[in-house]
Amino acid sequence: MIKWRPAAVLAIGMLTAFLRAQSAPLTSISSIHSLTNEQASHQLPVDFEATVTFYRSYESTLFVQDGDTAVYVQPAKQYDLLPGDRIRIRGITRESFRPFVDQAAIDVLGRAPMPKAAPATFDDLVHARDDCRFVTIKARVLSADITFSSDRRSSTLELMMDGGPVEAQIDRHDSGTLANLLDAEIQIQGAASGRFDGKMQMTGVVLHTENLTFLKILKPPQANAWALPLTPMSEIVSQFSQTNVSRRVHVQGTITYYMPGSALVLEHGRESLWVNTRTRADLRIGDLADATGFPDVHDGFLKLADAEVQGSDHPAPVQPMPVTWDDLTHSHHVFDLVSIEGRMVAEVREAGQDQYVLVSEGHLFTAIYRHPARVSPAQAPPGPMKIIPLGSKVRVDGICILEDSNPFNANVPFDLLLRNFDDIGMIAKPSPLTIKNLVRLVSVLILAFLAVSVWSWMLRRKIHEQTAALATRAEAEAALERRNAQSELRRSRILEDINGTRPLAEVLEEITDFVSFRLNGAPCWCEIADGARLGSFEPANNGRRIASEDIPSRSGPPLGVIHVALDPAMLPSEEEAQSLYQGARLATLAIETRRAYSDLVHRSEFDLLTDAHNRFSLDRQLDLLIGRAREQAGILGLIYVDLDEFKQVNDVYGHRVGDLYLQEASARMKRQLRSGDLLARLGGDEFAAIVPAARGRGDVEEIALRLERGFDEPFRIENYVLHGSASIGIAIYPEDGTTKDSLLTAADAAMYVSKHTRRVG
Repeated sequence: MIKWRPAAVLAIGMLTAFLRAQSAPLTSISSIHSLTNEQASHQLPVDFEATVTFYRSYESTLFVQDGDTAVYVQPAKQYDLLPGDRIRIRGITRESFRPFVDQAAIDVLGRAPMPKAAPATFDDLVHARDDCRFVTIKARVLSADITFSSDRRSSTLELMMDGGPVEAQIDRHDSGTLANLLDAEIQIQGAASGRFDGKMQMTGVVLHTENLTFLKILKPPQANAWALPLTPMSEIVSQFSQTNVSRRVHVQGTITYYMPGSALVLEHGRESLWVNTRTRADLRIGDLADATGFPDVHDGFLKLADAEVQGSDHPAPVQPMPVTWDDLTHSHHVFDLVSIEGRMVAEVREAGQDQYVLVSEGHLFTAIYRHPARVSPAQAPPGPMKIIPLGSKVRVDGICILEDSNPFNANVPFDLLLRNFDDIGMIAKPSPLTIKNLVRLVSVLILAFLAVSVWSWMLRRKIHEQTAALATRAEAEAALERRNAQSELRRSRILEDINGTRPLAEVLEEITDFVSFRLNGAPCWCEIADGARLGSFEPANNGRRIASEDIPSRSGPPLGVIHVALDPAMLPSEEEAQSLYQGARLATLAIETRRAYSDLVHRSEFDLLTDAHNRFSLDRQLDLLIGRAREQAGILGLIYVDLDEFKQVNDVYGHRVGDLYLQEASARMKRQLRSGDLLARLGGDEFAAIVPAARGRGDVEEIALRLERGFDEPFRIENYVLHGSASIGIAIYPEDGTTKDSLLTAADAAMYVSKHTRRVG
């Protein structure tokens, strides 16, 4: 890997800027088409005219065409454009699937006839020969649904052409019309595009259409889909029919992952490919290999299906690419061999795989080691799971797999597939002063219990082999083992739910069910301190024996109590004590984990001094409410509040009195707001209030006056009497601004006018 010196990087950047400034703008779409991606990456200037064929303002998606050539454009800001607008485009070139125009400034020149829609075949579209062009296709409608793109409603049609599937996205929709399109033969016009994975590899065909006027029904469906006779679920396969004319392809790369009889991954340069194969050949990771099979797209991921693989004796090892959590969550490393550091949170062994849950950059992800498939009962079971102390800092090498292939989505969940246990290694041991020690202690006790159980099972098996007379007893012991396995599975699920998003009440009820299961269905419930009673409650006066165990806290009084109602004839046993002990410790882990998470969320949203919303929360709520007001054509008010002479309070009375003054001022302003309004502290002595349900400027001015009058009463703090006041400015959406920043600027400016006017007066 070449390391550039800062001076060299600066020189290259200056040279690129100079070349861009000296080169004449490209004045036609055809001249942009003639560029390679490497040439387009130099950000060459463009200045040309074209006709709009499709525009989606909220995603900055624009397709334009001039004659028979078309190109994709990303405007620098939102414009009011319609199909048929003739526009002038000035911007720069960028590299992507094909060169496109970025940072485009647009001037509307007038109206022009729409380009003639060129007939396109599936072969034309899938080979991108008509990329970005305004085309027309004929297809059968497989599905028609209202979907969401960037939180905006649109329509999506899944179509089947001669040759393969096509997706049509229609911005303006009519749910009544969509309901009548199933199985219809249609003709539709739109801008040809594609669906891409994180590496900008084309994985499907998409047609972008402005509205349903570009759709024509050629042949209505023969029958209403909802009036068809019911088909038994067991007979659905009898209606299956498929013809696949995909051509076989041949690829080559280094094996970076191999699961015999299932799949492998080939990597070559910056490209990597998932290969589904049933081969069980003796292939080595790190060797060069050839694969031949059929291209397939599953959930947006490009794969090779029904593949055969030939290995070689030519090592061509691939080193794992160091990445961060943010790198992987943008889906640009799908199926790549990567390396990431994190901290161990949990370990779970399942029947078919081992899972390691880690946290990196404050986010969770999972590293998975899949057990090799057993082809015969004689084959040895998988070895013991590699145990790494919880809280340890580890390095993980593996293949990145994701849930979403869309390269334009961020924060996509991902997992890493481990090739062997050497792919995960400890970098630093955990600190001994963590709550994880409690989990470790519980794990040791459970492992000890399992070890005793295994030893007991082995002893009973030996007795069973010595005499057939003990067959009944052996069967009973086997049933006990099955119960133990079910108990361990329930415990594993509880640990997963503790680290997941399931509500705390449901997790605690799951823990009481776990204890009840271990004690043969005895009613079990827990009582949370200052909280709810959860589980299967049994009154104390029904004659049953009640056994209890405190739910301990890491510090402070117990978090609650867990109870179980037992038969009074049953004497206290080790199983009873162990079950209550495990239930109480699991409840501790669940309650403290969720409370810690809730505290972190509250700290991120609220100012610690005044308990008002903080600047981050205000920005997020303001963006949300502006979007809602835009959809409903409503009015939104923003009030900017600056406490007068607050610096003198700190200078004269000290910072403690200043803090108490801020807290009292915040409390007074909250009392003047309505239930739907929001108060936030921007910093220091500056506050802001959002008034979402306003009928006009008068409503906002009335609330602003109430806030100002809230300072009329003197502040009595410790032994001081302080007289306070505030300067207030308001801004109204959309009258004073249509964005968060413009509203804040307008309200701030109005506040300063008010403060200056008051001083002059």
